[in-house]
Amino acid sequence: MAQRVARDIPEGAYVNLGIGLPTMVANHLPKDREIFLQSENGLLGMGPAPAPGHEDPDLINAGKQPVTLLTGGAYFHHGDSFAMMRGGHLDICVLGAFQVSVTGDLANWHTGAPDAIPAVGGAMDLAIGAKRVCVMMEHQTKSGESKIVPRCTYPLTGIGCVHRVYTDLAVLDVTPKGLAVVEIIDGLSFEELEKLTGVPLLRAKAPATA
Repeated sequence: MAQRVARDIPEGAYVNLGIGLPTMVANHLPKDREIFLQSENGLLGMGPAPAPGHEDPDLINAGKQPVTLLTGGAYFHHGDSFAMMRGGHLDICVLGAFQVSVTGDLANWHTGAPDAIPAVGGAMDLAIGAKRVCVMMEHQTKSGESKIVPRCTYPLTGIGCVHRVYTDLAVLDVTPKGLAVVEIIDGLSFEELEKLTGVPLLRAKAPATA
């Protein structure tokens, strides 16, 4: 999934990678493209994960994972970081999710369970502030339920904010007519994907890019 997301990030893009699976995208960005990674704790020009034994305890991403800083990278105040996120200065954000609806609603901060610890972080700011919102997630829960739903049942992060969904089974675009299938993993048919997803799907007319 990380490789597939990375392939769609264009030259010169300013990108925020959310906590969890999306952080893996940093390790798969094309070497021939200059892409600027931003982290909400105050980094711009973030690089891939450091080699084992070369971690800097003072250099971490928003998920508290060790990262590297590329030449020309910068540190700044948390408030300035959120001003970037809220002010429309990020081209793309890649977020994890508990649920995504067919209309692009996003739920990724709380399951609503009584014992769950809510952790919205900067997700709401990114969902409305980034020019393009992509979701990277497993297609189904551990119990086999689709994370793509007709309507989100968990507390919302953003309404109609998701443009593209990357899962372990497919790549789907949110369109005014519904979810359009851009790609499917080898060995899985459109009909099988639709059954696993649990909502009607559309066949994309032509390959689309992020």
